[in-house]
Amino acid sequence: MIDIQHAYKTYPGDVHALRDVNLKIDKGDFVFLIGSSGAGKTTLFKLLSAYDRPTSGSVNVLGFELDTLGPDRIPFFRRHIGVIYQDFRLLKKQTVFENVALPLEIRNEKRRYINSRVEELLDSVGLSHKRESFPEHLSGGEQQRVAIARALVHRPSLLIADEPTGNLDPSLSGDIVELLEKVNAQGTTVFVATHDHELVKKSHREVLKLDAGRLTGGVV
Repeated sequence: MIDIQHAYKTYPGDVHALRDVNLKIDKGDFVFLIGSSGAGKTTLFKLLSAYDRPTSGSVNVLGFELDTLGPDRIPFFRRHIGVIYQDFRLLKKQTVFENVALPLEIRNEKRRYINSRVEELLDSVGLSHKRESFPEHLSGGEQQRVAIARALVHRPSLLIADEPTGNLDPSLSGDIVELLEKVNAQGTTVFVATHDHELVKKSHREVLKLDAGRLTGGVV
């Protein structure tokens, strides 16, 4: 599923974002990644979603060698993963339904399938009644649930979530993790970066830690 070997990422100015990272995550796993701001979590997730390449080492995700993957193959690879961001990244001028439907429309799926799949996802995240609402009229928790639905609409094998509860009140964070747990129970591999140690403690899931670009076992 995920296999990273001796990955380094260095930016101009001799900034070492990742140092000799080795990581294996199997199909169906649910793993948390913790670490302070600047530890390298976002850089690692950029490598996993092919938005950046390692300076050296190998990054294999779902059988795709991302360190050598050609630009023409990257869109095809991304059809197999879902990504959730801390800042939601919803299109402000699109309704909830349109935001969730977008990945399927890009793939030119049939309208009947798009309608059915989006309705199914909105129901699963408890937002069917908000289908015609715009993001500005939603709470932070609702916006994040829309973002999760959008990330899942094309049935990804891997779901990557970068600080999915970072902009939410603590009372809502548990709801989002519970939703991710349900996704995982349906067979999707889930990898979540977070700084919320209390949330991680409650989940009883595998924890990894990044510290100054180095990956270790997590201690929370």
